[in-house]
Amino acid sequence: MTTPEAARPRGTYAKGVARRQEILDRAIEVFAQRGGQRTSLRAIAQEVGVTHAALTHYFGSLDELLVAVYREASSSPDPETETEAQPDPQPGGAGGDAGGGEDPLRSPAETMRVSAVENRAIPGLVELYSALVSSALDGAHPAAQAYITDRFATLRTDMTDQVRALQASGALRRDVDPALVAALVIAASDGLQTQWLLDPAVDHEAGLALLDRLLAAPSE
Repeated sequence: MTTPEAARPRGTYAKGVARRQEILDRAIEVFAQRGGQRTSLRAIAQEVGVTHAALTHYFGSLDELLVAVYREASSSPDPETETEAQPDPQPGGAGGDAGGGEDPLRSPAETMRVSAVENRAIPGLVELYSALVSSALDGAHPAAQAYITDRFATLRTDMTDQVRALQASGALRRDVDPALVAALVIAASDGLQTQWLLDPAVDHEAGLALLDRLLAAPSE
């Protein structure tokens, strides 16, 4: 029989989860406007409208907060970017969280293109992603490094399977290594996105479309 004492910790835990999500939702709104600008956890707490102690309790460090914000925001599809042709949010790219869910017959470059479109629907998300990659590279931010490293590894694995399926269907040339194609498409998308951040005239989507044509199986 459940006692009141046993029930109380579960209730406290549920309230803690709800409070963390409430803070995270507000933090997403803040970072959607401010992008990945680095500042102190204390300053962000003030912007979010909570105490520094509360933010530290739920997220531990600035990097952990940034990862949580990006993970949550990129896994929440924007209704305006969904169509009947693509009912599910597409992961990967600079905008989506890595993981399963890609259409195996959609080209890798198209998967990244869809993700990029969804990303740009949330102001600041692209900048936040770039900031996380930069933090992961400098070696001083373990939470960002672990997240970005795992994200790339998962995305490469999923996209490699996607390339193999396309090669088997005859839609993609078979004289290329699937794992290298996956790494190349990810690199092309992220590189084009970085250039777009610096110069909006760079056509991210057209660049990925060109890569699709280069990888397509030759017509007989």
